[in-house]
Amino acid sequence: MNFYVHEKALCESTTIGDGTRIWAFAHVLPGARLGAGCNICDGVFIENDVVVGDSVTVKCGVQLWDGVTLEDNVFVGPNATFTNDLRPRSKVYPEAFLRTVVETGASIGANATILPGIRIGRNAMIGAGAVVTRSVPPNAIVVGNPAKIVGYANTGTVATEKLQPQGTKTGIHPSSVRGVQMHTFNAIADMRGSLSVGEFEKEIPFAPKRYFLVYDVPTAETRGEHAHFECHQFLIAVKGSVHVVADDGKQREQFVLDKPNLGLYLPPMTWGIQYKYSEDAVLLVFASHFYDSADYIREYGAFIDQVRNNHA
Repeated sequence: MNFYVHEKALCESTTIGDGTRIWAFAHVLPGARLGAGCNICDGVFIENDVVVGDSVTVKCGVQLWDGVTLEDNVFVGPNATFTNDLRPRSKVYPEAFLRTVVETGASIGANATILPGIRIGRNAMIGAGAVVTRSVPPNAIVVGNPAKIVGYANTGTVATEKLQPQGTKTGIHPSSVRGVQMHTFNAIADMRGSLSVGEFEKEIPFAPKRYFLVYDVPTAETRGEHAHFECHQFLIAVKGSVHVVADDGKQREQFVLDKPNLGLYLPPMTWGIQYKYSEDAVLLVFASHFYDSADYIREYGAFIDQVRNNHA
């Protein structure tokens, strides 16, 4: 293997990939496995039951304890803290340490604390100083103590003002995500009240076989996080506001549903996420198919694999 170990570092492992560099005062125990092209900075400690993928950067002052896995292209900022025991006591050892996985491309900011037994999703971004107590979805941006989702990486937000500069523009507005469309329906208001109307198979591109309502959602929670093989969906926030992320595996865009005459069409094979529900939000979803658990893709990695297979 062709890797570099600084003269002031101690590397007891022989499972080190080509091009990896281990800098001064780092200590790698014999059972650790490190991939190719990694950068292990000064003062890093890596325990035995640790797996580090390719092209990973671990900045100064980080300890990777037994049970931690960093997949390819992960970045760990200075003094980020991992743990592997929820209730540690001196000289009291669990039968097995909890497993913590940081998926491909995720980034962990300086001084963040990662509690054990959780999964940081692909391309997620953990803000500096965040205390992460629960698993983080793919592409999510989290900050704070406890960490909460504040956005999603690489998404532009389609604001309603862009769609309705005068509040009256109707029609279908395409997006950068394959097949995803924002619809603005007629809204009619007079002294008797307000009305918005849309027609299935004419304006909404399918006939629904099912509907459901989502409401009373804590604002910190994320819902959705799945794709369908065959089912089409159409989303309307009939009250309050909801942010929706649509992802086709290549392009990702964020939409704000905050008026009852706005609807978002999600075709099959679109990864959908709903979050930032206002306290009064009520989300109405029309679906083209009856419920079928086999039609769901619930893991983002499996969704990406399916997209690649479809285009192979």
